[in-house]
Order: sequence, then structure tokens, then C-alpha cells
Amino acid sequence: MSKLRARLLGVLVLLTGFVTAAGVQPAAAAPLPDSLWFDASAAAALTVEDGRFTDGLGREVVLRGYNVSGETKLDENGGLPFASVADARKSATALRALGGGNSVRFLLSWARAEPVRGQVDTAYLAAATAQLGAFLDAGIRVYPDFHQDLYSRHLFNTGSWYTGDGAPKWAVDAGDYPQESCGICLFWGQNITQNEAVKQASHDFWHNAHGLQDAFLTTAQATMTYIRQHLTTEQFAGVAGFDPYNEPHAGSYDSGQTSRTWERDVLWPFHVRFRARMDAAGWQAKPAFVEPNLFWNANIDFQKQEGGLLDVGTLGSRYVFNTHFYDQKAISGVFMWGKAADGQYVTDFGKIRDRASATGTTAVVSEFGHPLTGSVSDKAPTVLKAMYQALDSRQPGSTWWSNPAASGPVLSGSQWQWDIYNGRHHEFMNGNPDKLRTTGDAWNDEDLSAVRLDDSGTAVLRQDARLLDRVYPSATAGTAVAFTYEDRSRDGSTTLTWNPVPSTLPSVSQLVGSGQYSLLVWRSDGTSTPTELHLPASFPTSSTTVVSDLGATAAPPSYTRTTPIAVAPEPGGTGSRRLLLTAPGTAAPHYALVTNGATAPSTALLAAARAELASWAAAKFA
Repeated sequence: MSKLRARLLGVLVLLTGFVTAAGVQPAAAAPLPDSLWFDASAAAALTVEDGRFTDGLGREVVLRGYNVSGETKLDENGGLPFASVADARKSATALRALGGGNSVRFLLSWARAEPVRGQVDTAYLAAATAQLGAFLDAGIRVYPDFHQDLYSRHLFNTGSWYTGDGAPKWAVDAGDYPQESCGICLFWGQNITQNEAVKQASHDFWHNAHGLQDAFLTTAQATMTYIRQHLTTEQFAGVAGFDPYNEPHAGSYDSGQTSRTWERDVLWPFHVRFRARMDAAGWQAKPAFVEPNLFWNANIDFQKQEGGLLDVGTLGSRYVFNTHFYDQKAISGVFMWGKAADGQYVTDFGKIRDRASATGTTAVVSEFGHPLTGSVSDKAPTVLKAMYQALDSRQPGSTWWSNPAASGPVLSGSQWQWDIYNGRHHEFMNGNPDKLRTTGDAWNDEDLSAVRLDDSGTAVLRQDARLLDRVYPSATAGTAVAFTYEDRSRDGSTTLTWNPVPSTLPSVSQLVGSGQYSLLVWRSDGTSTPTELHLPASFPTSSTTVVSDLGATAAPPSYTRTTPIAVAPEPGGTGSRRLLLTAPGTAAPHYALVTNGATAPSTALLAAARAELASWAAAKFA
């Protein structure tokens, strides 16, 4: 889709709303609080163009946020992420204001959507849609996910060491599966390849035994239709797409079949079928966020299986290459003894960029994270810093300034996870009254949530705010050429600095000092629509300095259409803020350094830093 068509689509959706064969949406609502003149048109569409997400004005979009949430796996709130819409609103506000997110992967349960075969539970869909809407109303884009792990909790008996989620009980009852057992398993994920009940049930699903896949697709279509019909036009525009199936795996391979041929002959046809159901449900303009074999990019050699949708040809604008990444070496406690370091994952995330490029689409890392308690939790600050670094650029900090042109596209990603009930659960594992789970995420001993509620019911972060609430280019009017962010996040009492300003730029180094900084280089599309960067809470306007070819300013002014460097609230009324950069011309690349390290910098220092950056940009992006 051309940028002109994207803009026209945005305006068309804004003015008229979608009308499809499946029904008519509710009436249009008022613009989100804190919206500016361009925001409604920008939010009216999200498409894939030239290997990038683009909004209704053709700007390049980066989605950053969290999974909401592992609570869906539990029984305590009926397979919903929240106990109430009020809690969903509280979570959404905190995710935007504390966590810096502009998007969420929103978990749904097949077991709850179709508890009786052939009967969709509209009460569940109504509650899920209302909770989903709370995030849309906060200006947060959403892509739902029919989640599963280990196929279904109903494979596991009350005395099991592990549990699952996903398929309904009737789907398990349809198969004659053996009593589940993982043998000697240290991690719940080993059930995927070692538990015969999980393996056989997964195999049955992928081969449509007992009509299981047909039933799932029918429920998925009904779910998508319901969501579309019960959101306003503006809300539905904020739905980015749909993730058909979490972490797909064959269960077991047929004779002569490999992981690669399974992707080509079994998994990909499923994604095509799901895409057709999206179209039938009125989601024609939204991409499917399709996942490859979950082991395609495992970083432990004996776990890795060949894949990555190598044989499906061009995905194009109707699909997104959607994958996960966890450092299993670090999680194991055996295969990586130390902590992560600068550039730890740039190769791993570079492969994700390359696979997306090879398939003609964009990528999203829809899960990444690390345990926050337990024997390997000491690695979490460095592992997460290295993962965010690799999302921002395929260059380590040690070489970014010398070779920024190799930075690559900024990746979208959703950290696992954002569960406000962390540490306050009341879950009877597999329905066993003697196995009450309250701590952590209350699921298979996981504890990865970035947030919790304190005793007053207020959402608070469980990780360093410097790490989570980040500067990133949320919308670029043109094309991002290079980006880096030095968050100065902490590992205990140690501040981690992996990308210091080089000594060859002394004025820039003096300006940044010990503060956080980002640097974006982009080529403008020449329009009057601004480029946006999310401003973390650690960048109050009074402490924010911007040095750019557009100008140099400390404490940028409020946005007007004639102000090239300005600040404004982000739409949604959550209190989060953005930096807006309006760049004329399409010839030379633009640059903008944003830092909170300077206190009342002098005019001379700003001018010197600007001269250094201009010379650097001319040399690196000639």
C-alpha cells in the first residue's frame, strides 16, 4: 500500500467507519483526550508497507509494550486478564505512564471462548472486549492473541507438577491421550517435547483430528466478528492485527517430516486459513501476526529446530513475522554463568530482522523477558537491557557511533509480561484445593511481571524505570535510518553504560554527562506531520535538551504547527508525553539527540554540540 493510499485510508476510516458484510460498528466516539490535529488520522489505520508498520498518515510506526497478561492462563478471573474493567483501566494508565508502552499483546482463551463445543460464550467475549477497549481508550494499540501453552490445562490432573492453558476440556476429551508426565523436567517448557500427552494433543490439533482445528478457526472468526462489532470505529482502528496461535510446535513429526517441512506443509496452511477467517470477520485491512516454529531461534543448539518460515515465499502486507526470544542459556543457570553484556543479542535480533526482510514484511518480537526472582534473577537487569538494546539497533554500543548506518530498522516488541496481580493471586493449580498459588505469576512458578499493585492498590514497577520507560521513535514521518538509546539502567547499585558518547564529540559528551540520551537519524517524507519520540517520565520538559539540525533547545516549548522541536501529551489522557519533530525537505538526513543530562546548558555548548553532530552525521550518512 502506498503512503498516499495509507493516508487516504486513514481519513476514510476516520470520516465514515468500516461497514462490512459481517455488520456495522457502533457510532463514532469523540477524539482521545490530548489529541492534536493529526492524531485521529494517524490512529485511523495501521498497515504494513515496505517492511515497516505505517499509520494512517504513512508514518513509520514502532510498537513497544507488554503482554496483557498471564492472568488469562489462570482460572481465578475466568480466563480474563482482569477482574474488572476498572482494573483494566488502571493497568492501561500505568502501562502508558510508568511502562512507556504504546501497544499490548492482549491474551484471549479458546477454552473460555468456546467452553462447549460449537457454543461461543458471548459473556466472556463481552467482558474481554470491554477490557480490551480500556487499553484502546488510553491510546494504546492492541493485537489480540489466542494463547496456549502445553496445549491445555485439562491435560493435567490435580496432582500434576505443571499446568497448561489454551484448548477447552471438550477438545481434550475428544482425544485418547495418555496420562501426562514429563519425567525428569526442570522447566515447564520441557513438556513440549517430553510429555506424550502434550505431544499427542498438539499433533491432533495440527492434523485437525476430531475437527479440532476447524472448531478453533470457527471460534476465532466469531471472536473477531464480536470484537469488531462491539468496538467503536475509532477503537477498532486501534486494533493492530491478530496473533493466531502462541508458540506453535508440531508435538511430534510425521515419518519423513522435518521442522522445516512441518512449517511449510502444516503450519503455514493454518496461518492462511486463519487469515481467511480474519477477512470473513471484517479484519481485511489488518495483518495476521504469524509465528514460526517456536524453536527456530532457540539459542541452545540442542533445542534449535530449523525454521523461521523459510519456504513460504513473500508474506507481504497481510502478515507480520512474529516471533519470541528468551535467553534459554541464561534461564538455564548452566549454559551461561555470567551476566549479559553490550551487544549480547544483536546477532539474535538481527536474524529476526533478516527473516522479516526476506519475507517482505515487518517483524515484532511479541515475547521476551527473564525471571525476576529465583536462582537466575540476578541476570535480569543485564539480560533485559541487552534485549532492548537489540530491539533498538543491530549494532552494539561499542560500535554504534562508528557505524550507525548499519543500525537497521527499529524493532517492535512486547515484553512478557504486565500483570498487576503479580504476587497477589489466588489460584488453585489444576483445580487442586491443596495447591493454592499466590506468589509471582501463579503459573508454573513463573515470575516475570514488570508491574504489581502495592498495598494501596497503586500500580508500581518491579524493574528499573530507566530500563522500561524508554525513548523510542513511536512514529517517524519518513524512514528511521539509525537509532540508539542509552538508558543508564542499573544492575543493583551499578549504573550500566554500554553506549557512551565518544571522546571525539567532546561537546556532545559534556552535554549528555551522566544522563540518559537517545539519538535518531531519519529521512523526512517532507510533510508537515511531525516525527514522534516517546518521552519517559525521567525526561521532564524542564530537564530535556534536544540538539538537532532543526535547532537546539533546552526545555522544549509546547507544540504548535510552526514549532519544529516541541513537546506534547500523548493521546489517551494518561499523562505520558512525546517529543515532536517537524522536519521539512527530503534530501539530507535529519538527526536529533535527546538527553536529560544537561542543566541549563549554555548557548555556546548547544551550538558546539550541534556543530559536532552535524559533522558526524555528514560523515556517516553522506
